[in-house]
Amino acid sequence: MISLSINGTKQKLDIDPNLPLLWAIRDVLSLTGTKYGCGKGLCGACTVWLEGHPVRSCSIPVAAAIGSEVTTIEGLSDNNTHPLQVAWHEHKVPQCGYCQSGQIMQAAALLKDNAQPSEEEIEQAMSGNLCRCGTYPRIKKAIASAANHIHSEK
Repeated sequence: MISLSINGTKQKLDIDPNLPLLWAIRDVLSLTGTKYGCGKGLCGACTVWLEGHPVRSCSIPVAAAIGSEVTTIEGLSDNNTHPLQVAWHEHKVPQCGYCQSGQIMQAAALLKDNAQPSEEEIEQAMSGNLCRCGTYPRIKKAIASAANHIHSEK
């Protein structure tokens, strides 16, 4: 049995420790917000947080998450009210939406570490997350909008 902490909840799983974390999240725990994109850690669709840092869950084994906190898109907020989720809706970011949970988790990590990123810092932080629909301008606007919202609350 493997013990994992996912979104603040301890989970006991009878799985192979070499199983990619993505499949434990999606197939075993039925948290399907995290998506499978490329399976090689290149596209960012599977981005989750491991100890508050964005990682590609398709390319790390479950064993790497033992003893650490894993946060998925489902754990970002209880009711989709995280400033990024609100901004994503306001700016109509998703087109097909497939990559969006990975985009949001990457952006949330950026804003957690840098509440007022410049346009260049946003582009740099998001450069590893691919969007087949090309909604990059809306993604950048939503991140800037969420940053402004977070900054105004302080």
